[in-house]
Amino acid sequence: MNRIIRIAFPEILIALVLLSATGESTLAKDRVRELGARPTMNKPAVPEIDRERVADQVREEFRHAWDGYTKYAWGHDDLKPLSKSYHDWYSEPLLMTPVDSLDTLVLMGFDDEAKKTADYIAKNLSFDKDISVQNFEITIRLLGGLLSGYQMTGDKRLLALAEDLGKRLLPVFGSKTGIPYRYVNLRTGAVKGDVTNPAEAGTLLIEFGTLSKLTGDPVYYDKAKRALTAVFERRSKIGLIGTNINVETGEWTNTGSHISAEIDSYYEYLLKCWKLFGDEDCRKMWEASISAINRNLADDVDGRIWYGHADMDTGKRTATTFGALDAFFPAVLALSGDLDRAKRLQESSFTMWNKYGIEPEVYNYVTGEVEHAGYPLRPEIVESAYYLRRMTGDTRYLEMGEKIFEDFRRYCRTEAGYASLKSVITKERSDTMQSFVLAETFKYFFLLFAPDETLDLEKVVFNTEAHPIKASWRKN
Repeated sequence: MNRIIRIAFPEILIALVLLSATGESTLAKDRVRELGARPTMNKPAVPEIDRERVADQVREEFRHAWDGYTKYAWGHDDLKPLSKSYHDWYSEPLLMTPVDSLDTLVLMGFDDEAKKTADYIAKNLSFDKDISVQNFEITIRLLGGLLSGYQMTGDKRLLALAEDLGKRLLPVFGSKTGIPYRYVNLRTGAVKGDVTNPAEAGTLLIEFGTLSKLTGDPVYYDKAKRALTAVFERRSKIGLIGTNINVETGEWTNTGSHISAEIDSYYEYLLKCWKLFGDEDCRKMWEASISAINRNLADDVDGRIWYGHADMDTGKRTATTFGALDAFFPAVLALSGDLDRAKRLQESSFTMWNKYGIEPEVYNYVTGEVEHAGYPLRPEIVESAYYLRRMTGDTRYLEMGEKIFEDFRRYCRTEAGYASLKSVITKERSDTMQSFVLAETFKYFFLLFAPDETLDLEKVVFNTEAHPIKASWRKN
């Protein structure tokens, strides 16, 4: 358990005066160190977090949000928690929230709800629809959710749906470069969107690779890996990638480099696909990439580490911004074994959170100003706290997580669920609760406080939507 440390002011002042007068007094220096490290005797230590209590609170709040969805939006994609209505992504619903939430229901022990949801998905979800969908979002939410749901429940109907969806998504990989188009029609296979980004092009191999492993058809793995590799091969001479790239020509249309939106999960999948599949090519790409990131994007400001923006070709700093999405990176650093950077960056993220009691989408870490004040209930800072707690055993991350959860509940809870914020400064709410809130945010809150045996982190790899995939085929 962490202790609050307090320096005895009158005594250390005397020691500091002595140090100043004597210049190099070893005795004085030793006295300062001794006093500075002395635990206070009259100020209580931080109370130990009751993990069971907080985990139960998280379950209750998840159930509150889930009940709001089932009451006002069942059969549709997302709940609108303020108007108590629903939102569908396309002209026909694809059951985003049920599919995204299924493995969270299982992990939290809501067995009856999980069975009802799996049955509903199996009987009502069809991908034979004349709609053009965004490949990336459909892959991480639906394909990932179906695969994880199948592994957790053993319901083969979910695997059959996953295979049907995978086949319908394959046309996106038909470009000359192998970099996928952004959109595909689920019925006709028509593709569009010839300018994409590394996140959408490179955040596919966990899901498509797992589909190959479970079905025995290598086509999914091969095409998704080719897409990931095609982006990596177009990195600059200093090892960075840009923000936007033309699918057909392979030319960069935006050379800004960072770890934020449109790039973020590309880096995550380089590491995780090595961890999940034992793919040595992914390991080499990750190691080359993290070296370039740390050389060119890491930024030390007033003793804190951040990751900013730079030009991919020159490395010149172009922006000193960090945000809610960037807060995934401590988890990735921790998973890679770089615990020192992970811990330091998590403290920076927590500082950003505490500025207004909720983290903003974009924060300028040099000026201290918020540049995009929205908060759509993102999970990344909680995800990183979970990884660091599991990998260090430090109760600091329980304390941090409880504070974040209390703020989350205070500002975002509504009568029907949880609402995004238009502004973390004013706390004005927005009528949205996307499926990832149930798939990711509540799941990471729960796992942070639940017993470690709830999920064996050594035996699963999370996709970027927090769907745990069993690594039973990983090479040693």
